[in-house]
Amino acid sequence: MTDKVRNHSHEGDGTQPHRHMVHRHRDVTGGAARAAVFGVSDGLVSNVALILGVAAAASDRSSVLVAGVAGLLAGAASMAAGEYVSMKAQTELVERELEIERKSLANQPDAEMRELAAIYRQRGLDAGQAEEMAQAVHVDPEVALEVHAREELGVDPEETGNPVAAAMSSFVAFALGAIIPLAPWFFAEGNGAIAASAVLGLLAAAAVGVTLARFTERSALRTAGRQVGWAIAACAVTWLIGSWLGAVV
Repeated sequence: MTDKVRNHSHEGDGTQPHRHMVHRHRDVTGGAARAAVFGVSDGLVSNVALILGVAAAASDRSSVLVAGVAGLLAGAASMAAGEYVSMKAQTELVERELEIERKSLANQPDAEMRELAAIYRQRGLDAGQAEEMAQAVHVDPEVALEVHAREELGVDPEETGNPVAAAMSSFVAFALGAIIPLAPWFFAEGNGAIAASAVLGLLAAAAVGVTLARFTERSALRTAGRQVGWAIAACAVTWLIGSWLGAVV
């Protein structure tokens, strides 16, 4: 979060320089922390529902552990693969558009300058100011590429993303969420482990909701309640299905 502060000095009126807080902005462009929170939430809800569903059908420790570990690994690997493929495709698309823009700046600099001036006029500058700014930008080819990329594509050429890092963070985040409801089954079994998984899952869901509320500046109680509600719904469905399968199989 960054603070924008403007200093004003008053000379000759006997007052001291002071600061006026203009406004405060939260960094919402990166999204790394937000993605991590959602990854933990996905791992938590999916695995607690899986564990309780399997426990309802066959509550022996080995069956639940195998299912829980399999769910953790499969889910984390799937999240990582999906994140890698989607970000890689996005990165390649951005790089392709940047290369097109780079060639256009080299081959048609005047046309690109007029295009940038037109964008500035749409932002409210008069024709003279817009043309002057466009000319100043085009003095440096790299600056011109960055500005055109931001204005036309809405991207930063220096921040196209790292698919490998995104995949690894998704894997770890999902695994962290998925291990929480599975942990009791390493030490216990039966109704005690089932109750511990359910309680840990609901507490962790509430914690995720509170964390999300801090990002969005929404009501912590309402956001936590929503997360817990969805977790309960998922667990109830899998528990009922597991109970039914345990009775008929």
